[in-house]
Amino acid sequence: MTELRQNNFFICKLYLIKKTKEWTKMKEKIKEFIVKNLKWIILFICLVGFLALAEDVFHKEIMNGDIIGYKLISTFLISDFATPIAKFITNFGGAIFLIALTIVLFALIKNKKIGLSIFSNLVIITVLNQLLKNILQRPRPTEYRIIEETGYSFPSGHSMISMAFYGYLIYLIYRYIKNKYIKWLLIVLLSILICLIGISRIYLGVHYTSDVLGGFLLSISYLVVYISLIKNLKIKNITKENGG
Repeated sequence: MTELRQNNFFICKLYLIKKTKEWTKMKEKIKEFIVKNLKWIILFICLVGFLALAEDVFHKEIMNGDIIGYKLISTFLISDFATPIAKFITNFGGAIFLIALTIVLFALIKNKKIGLSIFSNLVIITVLNQLLKNILQRPRPTEYRIIEETGYSFPSGHSMISMAFYGYLIYLIYRYIKNKYIKWLLIVLLSILICLIGISRIYLGVHYTSDVLGGFLLSISYLVVYISLIKNLKIKNITKENGG
């Protein structure tokens, strides 16, 4: 009887060891899959989030987050000190500044293919934003306005274009700048700038919270595709130059 129990215990132990090894292998495979396809997972999550917001906008719904965001800002944040700062920050996502910055970068960057990719990125995301605005036709908020803006509200042009433009610059900085201190300083500063531009649009009363969030989410999805295409084009060009 004792021997039988020992045998059963031994069999159970072997079974558990086997299952543990299988689970470990499965976890490694899952981890490998996530790492390998991380950018596409991010694209999918952000795109689903954007489409969920767009559906509510299409059905003319004002979301709870929009109401909460408006009340928080109008009640607690608006001040004589913060308003000029918000007006200043929002300009970094405006058309005039971004066009001027693109021209400067194109002139300074030696590799003109990179310069052209910055320019084409700005053009594509601007056209996409205007297309979506005219399809969804969401009116801008009317509760309070610190500045005046024309056109439709969703997705926020400043937020969407800033995320795509500065997000692409972050990618280029990460890839090409060798000095890690300068690299990460610029990445952090640009990331903060993107967030502040989005917040400034809500603060100034020209966008709902969902406009800003929708613009950010769609631009992240867009960047995954755009950067992948740029990488593939560079690989093809290198192959052609080598006579492939």
